[in-house]
Amino acid sequence: MIDLNCDLGEGFGNYVAAPDVLLLKYISSCSIACGYHGGDPLVILEAIKLGLKRNISIGAHPSYPDLQGFGRRSMDLNPKEHYAFILYQISAIKGMVESQGGRLNHVKPHGALYNDSALNEDITRCIYRAILGIDEDLCVYGLANTAHEYVADKLGISFIPEAFADRKYHFDGTLVSRSNPAAILENIVEVIDQVMALIHHQEVVSIEGKKVNVPTKTICFHGDHARTLPILKEVYKTLLEANIQVKFCN
Repeated sequence: MIDLNCDLGEGFGNYVAAPDVLLLKYISSCSIACGYHGGDPLVILEAIKLGLKRNISIGAHPSYPDLQGFGRRSMDLNPKEHYAFILYQISAIKGMVESQGGRLNHVKPHGALYNDSALNEDITRCIYRAILGIDEDLCVYGLANTAHEYVADKLGISFIPEAFADRKYHFDGTLVSRSNPAAILENIVEVIDQVMALIHHQEVVSIEGKKVNVPTKTICFHGDHARTLPILKEVYKTLLEANIQVKFCN
């Protein structure tokens, strides 16, 4: 079995980032925006309700306070700011999920915060301290063999290694920057090939052409990509035909 996850609730006001209700048909967990890169109270609440209705495992998707840049710009924050911003965002999502009779399962940093914390243990420690201050049972989604995993192990937080279906990797296991036109996979066959390689061999072919070990228990699809829905449909169909169950596995 494999967990397929998607980032949801990233619309804002009249702006619709993704067809959340359709994407939910093909995933087993989701990470919901917390308002700092996308999402407003109504959008967030609707995403939570939709996720709970389909019995999807729900996580918080906190980011840098960068609504204009969709959380994809790094910010030079001090430790107190990192801690407070994360504490605020997770607390809000957790409270909203519980108000609807659900339970928050995990935390997954978004965008630049995800990338920065993978390389910087100080940032990751601030994020994880905030998580522990809210709920010690929360797990985290992150890149294996990076600060995401190292700090989680040190602090005793349950860690779920994540890989990306629609992103290219470098030979060192880091993600190719979105400034590179080749960073995003949009061809269905290429995405399916990468997903199957991740499931069967825990590896991808890097942009440099080398095989890279990428341990994973959950595979992410970016909800804000225009072609995510048709790609996700085909991946889901391929997995079922291969007798691979799409299911959250903590």
